[in-house]
Amino acid sequence: MGLVSDRVVVVTGASRGAGRGIAVALGGTGATVYVTGRTRNEGDAPLPGTVYATAEAVTAAGGKGIAVICDHADDAQVEALFEQVRSEQGRLDILVNNATCVPDGLTASGPFWEKPLSLTEIFDVGMRSHYTASYFAAPLLLASGSGLVVNTSSFGGRIYMHGPAYGAGKAAADKMAHDMAVDFRPHNVAVISLWMGLLLTERTRAVFEAEPDMYADLAATAENPEFSGLVIDQLARDPQLLEKSGRVFIGAELGEEYGVVDINGKQPPSHRAFFGETTSFGEAIVE
Repeated sequence: MGLVSDRVVVVTGASRGAGRGIAVALGGTGATVYVTGRTRNEGDAPLPGTVYATAEAVTAAGGKGIAVICDHADDAQVEALFEQVRSEQGRLDILVNNATCVPDGLTASGPFWEKPLSLTEIFDVGMRSHYTASYFAAPLLLASGSGLVVNTSSFGGRIYMHGPAYGAGKAAADKMAHDMAVDFRPHNVAVISLWMGLLLTERTRAVFEAEPDMYADLAATAENPEFSGLVIDQLARDPQLLEKSGRVFIGAELGEEYGVVDINGKQPPSHRAFFGETTSFGEAIVE
């Protein structure tokens, strides 16, 4: 992997939310960060944030932000994204697969058959898109001689969370990290799945601000989106990174291991005690 200040990074789904925070945090290390998303202008989406605003924030943080409008449901656009990285940089050090669909009705209560069938869109953007981005990124990661792929995920990959569509998508992202790690290991590229905690995204803040008294305790345990980026930065620096490859990690626990605190100076708590262990996979390999 290149020098920290010379890193080339791609963060997918970075108009807002986790992707924006991760991109800005990695930009703070001096990296060149390609940020992708569909939102060109404020008002195009229900929530604030655009790809261009994130790129500007990356640059303001000390890196070089490069905005790329990309619909991760379109393979041709994803291929074009990595062709641009190849043409401009010739390599890639870190890929953060974060783009995900948040369909209407996802967090509604009730059984899955009473929810919209459109929840399955998370299988395209959030599951398949992680695979596609990694597929097109692979030659660039190999060109670096080392690298890191992170699939952002959650405890929903192991417990019931928002129903079977969400759970299947997150479980698949975790398993892909494990299996891709097998293929990448000979090339010194690590792949992990990162379970983030409750994030203070634009969406979450709006909910908290609407009923501050109800959510005060929950808000106190939430992570700023930048925290995941700070953790990924330290993960990429770990000389024993390959030993972690193929596994699922809780972001808060990696933060504690590396001595990373949130941008508010606090150490986010792990929710392992409440939600249980991380998913583990078998070691057998069948070609």
